[in-house]
Amino acid sequence: MTDLSVPPVAEALLAEASALLLAPSGLTPARLTQVLGAIHRHDVDFADLYFQHSRFESWSLEEGIVKSGSFSIDRGVGVRAVSGERQAYAYSDDISGAALDEAASAVRAIGRQGQSASAPVGARGAARKLYSGVDPVGTLDEAAKVALLERLERMARARDPRVVQVMASLAGEQETVLIVRSDGQMVADVRPLVRVSITVIVEENGRREQGHSGGGGRFGYACFDDVLLADYARLAVDQAILNLSAKDAPAGPMTVVLGPGWPGILLHEAIGHGLEGDFNRKGTSAFSGRVGERVAAKGVTVVDDGTLDERRGSLNVDDEGQATRRTVLIEDGILTGYMQDRLNARLMDAAPTGNGRRESFAHLPMPRMTNTIMLAGDRDPAEILASVDRGLYAANFGGGQVDITSGKFVFSASEAWLVENGKLTHPVKGATLIGNGPDALTRVTMVGNDLRLDTGVGTCGKDGQSVPVGVGQPTLRIEEMTVGGTR
Repeated sequence: MTDLSVPPVAEALLAEASALLLAPSGLTPARLTQVLGAIHRHDVDFADLYFQHSRFESWSLEEGIVKSGSFSIDRGVGVRAVSGERQAYAYSDDISGAALDEAASAVRAIGRQGQSASAPVGARGAARKLYSGVDPVGTLDEAAKVALLERLERMARARDPRVVQVMASLAGEQETVLIVRSDGQMVADVRPLVRVSITVIVEENGRREQGHSGGGGRFGYACFDDVLLADYARLAVDQAILNLSAKDAPAGPMTVVLGPGWPGILLHEAIGHGLEGDFNRKGTSAFSGRVGERVAAKGVTVVDDGTLDERRGSLNVDDEGQATRRTVLIEDGILTGYMQDRLNARLMDAAPTGNGRRESFAHLPMPRMTNTIMLAGDRDPAEILASVDRGLYAANFGGGQVDITSGKFVFSASEAWLVENGKLTHPVKGATLIGNGPDALTRVTMVGNDLRLDTGVGTCGKDGQSVPVGVGQPTLRIEEMTVGGTR
């Protein structure tokens, strides 16, 4: 092993991960160096090993009855070799020397016979600790978890007599990862993750509507106290009640005001994916080759920040052992760079940004977002709303679709209002926003000073892999967006 100074935080994480993932099979740094060296007998640019152990549980309650409960343990190792643009990958749910040797044999054929070398494995870890090592799965017993959901249901029903159905769910995970790289780096992370969700259905005069709320992050269940649960219940019920009085949404081009927080999902989908390195290296993004160009209105600054304490999208290190960071993507309207994993950064002659992520040991890493945020401007939200003669205020979003190549998107608003003469006049239903991500950025005319992050519910899908993410933005005014309505 190389003689390296290891920060105490990194040393503790490595010790915990090694005891869980390596010690049961008698694996040592020297043995891992041997495995990586066998891959490097062929000409590969780099190789890595990704060990993972995860414990996951979920509970759901409907009409006061536990409808489902699940618990799973997943563990395994993935072995990767990279040569040029090519990647070879093998994985096994058996963490053992024999399984590693077999996987290494499978992936090393990607290279040409030649001279290549790997460095002795040594501990080099990130010194930060963005979240505690608390294991959510073990912090409450089964009865307490069900009682939490029962309290949430009672709070929702007490909020309004029109509530006819409540569905609540709780999920927790403890994930331990260990990444070993052919450059000699060995890094570990222990990642808690929890989430509570509530959906309510209300009924009045034969009409039914629903509302949804929830939140979570990288902490334990203890954060879900009665104050926070009551807030989730209030938001879900109030959204559903509001939709009872909603009128059909108008259609056509109009000024759109996006609310703060979760509406940043539009930024994530319509713009964020287009700033990931793989799409830009391949020239398939609407932002390809445009670094240094103006791609958004002045005042628009977008960052991806994986270093926010306890946020759902945050990581001490990414899934390639790279420390996460705050990456400025667009600064005052100018495109400054992309989110990179190791492969695409090397091929684009750029630095990795700590955005290499994967769903599990059974998947290859790729550039993915962490917490993607548009920074605050200097306008008061009330001033932004007052500036609109006629338009749409989108306070919350449901689902949507995006074409990465063109940037075209369609998003449905789960809570929206008609704006007339600078005031919210009445809620509307069936509103969809239709547009083009890069074009929408150029139409931003006012940026609020009320930056807000989402409550911790986001999950991002890409190429069949899902990872937890965060979004955020202030209130925004966008000119001439196409609104699809019901009248």
